[in-house]
Parts: sequence; C-alpha cells; structure tokens
Amino acid sequence: MKILIVHNDYGTYSGEEAVVDKMTAMFTAHGHEVVQLRMTSEGARDTFVGKMRGFFAGVYSPSGVKAMREALRREKPDVVNVHNLYPFISPAALRECRKMGVPVVMTVHNFRLICPTGLFMRNDTPCELCLERGDEWNCVRYNCEHSLFKSVGYALRNAVARITRAYKDNVDVFACITDFQRRKLEAAGFDSGRLTVIPNAADFSIDIEQTEGEYVAFCGRLSREKGIDLIVSAARRHPDIEFRLAGAVRDKELVEDLPSNVHLEGYLSGESLERFYRDAKFFVMASRCYEGFPMAIIEAANYYKPTIAPDHGGFTEIVGSGEEASGLLFTPSDADSLSQCIERLWNSPDEVLRFGRNARAKLERQYSSEAVYRQWENLLKEINKPYNIK
Repeated sequence: MKILIVHNDYGTYSGEEAVVDKMTAMFTAHGHEVVQLRMTSEGARDTFVGKMRGFFAGVYSPSGVKAMREALRREKPDVVNVHNLYPFISPAALRECRKMGVPVVMTVHNFRLICPTGLFMRNDTPCELCLERGDEWNCVRYNCEHSLFKSVGYALRNAVARITRAYKDNVDVFACITDFQRRKLEAAGFDSGRLTVIPNAADFSIDIEQTEGEYVAFCGRLSREKGIDLIVSAARRHPDIEFRLAGAVRDKELVEDLPSNVHLEGYLSGESLERFYRDAKFFVMASRCYEGFPMAIIEAANYYKPTIAPDHGGFTEIVGSGEEASGLLFTPSDADSLSQCIERLWNSPDEVLRFGRNARAKLERQYSSEAVYRQWENLLKEINKPYNIK
C-alpha cells in the first residue's frame, strides 16, 4: 500500500516529529511505500512578514492546498495519513483528498481540533471552555497564547475549520492516541463511528535487563506546562535524592537557582539517552495540562522503569491502577502529592521493580511497534475501500 504522510513540522524538533518519523519507519518496515508532504515552521515566523503569512496561512494556505493537490496527482497514494496541518498546509488542503477520492486517516496528537492552543490549559490548570461553549471565543477573551495576535490567529483558524467542517467532512477516521482524547472529540460532536484509538509506539528491545537505578528522572521539554516547577519543589523536599532532568529548556526561570540535588542533562539522544533511561530508578511526569501521549513513559518502560504521573488526561490510562499499574498517580498540580509518591517509590525498591515489570509487559502488549502496527494494519485495510463520507 502507498501511504502519503502529511505534516507541518514545528519550529523545533518535537514529539510529533518523532512520532511521524517512527510511523514512517514502521510502515516502511512492513512493506508499505511511504511518501511525504512535509512543510516546516522553522524560522518562518521570525519576521513581521513571516508572522502575517503564518496568521493567514492557518486559515487558508494556497501553497498548502496546491502542494497537496500536486502530491496526490504525482504519488497516487492509497491512503493519506495527516498529522499537523498548521500553519502552512491548512485544513483546506483536506478537500483535495476528497475531490480525488483518497481516504484520509488523521493521527490526533493533541486537542487542537477542539482547543485553539491544543493544550486544554489556561492559567496553569486544565480548561475546557472552548469545548463546553462549542466555539473559540475564550481563547481570545483570556488571551490563552499570552499574545493577542497569536490568540486571535489560533482562534480564527480553528473557527474557520469548524464552520467549514474541514475536518468532519474530509477525514474518514480520526486515530486518537488515548481513549481520553477520543471521548473529548466525541463530546465535541465528532462522529463516534469515525473515532478509534491507536496509541503511540516505542521500540521494544529484548536484550535489556532490569536494573535498580540511581536517580529520579524526567525527559521532555523543560517548561511550566510540563510541571518542572513541581518536580523542583519536590526535589527541595528530598535533598538526599538525586534528580536528573533531560531536555531542552524553554522557560529559563524554572531552572534558575536549582537545589544541588537537581542536575540538567540537556537534550539527549542515541547512547546517552539510552544510558539515561537505564540508570534511572523511575521517571516523573508532572504535566499541568492533559498532554497527548508522552513518549518518555513508554520509552522508559522499555528499560523496566515505572512512572509517577498526574491523575488526569491520558496519563490515567497509560499508567493505570491496581495490580497492573505501571507506576503511581498523584493529584494534578499538587507538589505535596507528587512529593509523597516520590518518597514512597524511592523507599520501596520491591514496588519499583514490580511497577517496572508491569510497565515493560504493557509496552510489549499494547505499545510496542508490532502491537501498534497490527492496529494500523487493520485500519488501513478497512479504510482502503471506496470513499464513503457523505
């Protein structure tokens, strides 16, 4: 099968780009021919002219529509797999797929279909006002992007996509990465019959042995919505525990005047990242927002490492509870609750090992590339039928 993957890269390499690259490799490894339509936002909005171009392109991008049309004619794909369309491809390009009778499956990475910022977050707490109202006004009212220009632009492009039904009329299947996400789209009026759940996938290595580990780890963007301040607060309460944070720093004020037991590892990849996972005792995710599907959780699971995460959004189902739990859940945005969970795991090596084995088993069962590919294989077979959107 020939698959056209469509994605507008972000300004810097992100988790979405990593997922797109993994999916490309996964499809190719199973004999599919993969071609891509990729645009990028890197450096494109550094000037006033660039910002204005991005503002209007998110609503309707003539170059994005043209690029989609040409890719469809040139490549003649069996299926189009769409990821991010903003700003330089735009949802308007989806109509080209419908015109040519090519089925579309959209991988839904975040909440941008129903929240202009994609985060479902305002003032450091989850916010679902746009979902509840059924429009985008609150993004402007509360200036959710902390820039009126961006807030208006994000709200406008979402409003146009909603009013014109660019997604609802031109996407055959929305592949959500968690059931929590699926339920939110259903609440927003998306056809439940066209919503499915296919999680992100991580590599599964058979030659890795379980180790005890030496420190509490975090891997991801160092920013406020990721709850870095909560992790640092917990570290201050436990000066005898070493914390290591890996990732690019976005909010510099969060990593100023760090306690001596907190160490910044910077952006890691390759062998250094593997070593970081292997030598950790367990991982902590403290996101204030719901998040989509943080790859660090399942990448850590490959090394038998459990995760402490907030009890909201997709975290609740990824980490789980009861006998099959792969870690602990704490009260969201509550530094005391997070601190208590860290103390509990640090002082319970048997529990760390049990959660770690559960995490590894769940990875193999649900999140390994082979397990996830089987779900995609079934979906691709089903979707590659005569175009059926009314």
